[in-house]
Amino acid sequence: MTHATPLDKAAAARPLAAPFTEGLATGVLRFQRCTRCRHAQTLARYACQRCACDSLQWEDASGGATIRAATVVSRAPSDEFRALAPYTLVIAQLDEGPRIMGHASAGMRIGQKALARFFEHDGRTLIRFEPAAPMQDDA
Repeated sequence: MTHATPLDKAAAARPLAAPFTEGLATGVLRFQRCTRCRHAQTLARYACQRCACDSLQWEDASGGATIRAATVVSRAPSDEFRALAPYTLVIAQLDEGPRIMGHASAGMRIGQKALARFFEHDGRTLIRFEPAAPMQDDA
């Protein structure tokens, strides 16, 4: 599903990342796509990272991804996340192309297929990637 964001007064008054955060609240992961070169990007931006076109639209991601980097955070950077420690953070490449950081199930590995899920923490909806299929033992 495509969510166009016209540049009118109502849209200008909304925070740039509102479509992303509204999607999280409803269990939908969203990204921006350039209408000129079709580049997909995460993090709300005013222009395409590839061609600098300012015509971007929001799209819903399928939720499928591949883990590209992973780390375990043993010591939370703030009181807000202390209750979650230790926790796993990953950089996941969405099946649509862009990469995004999120929490992940313990034991997620680089190259592993994952699905985006969501959880509530301290009044916010956060992303948690989970294995797309049961992990196989390394034999």
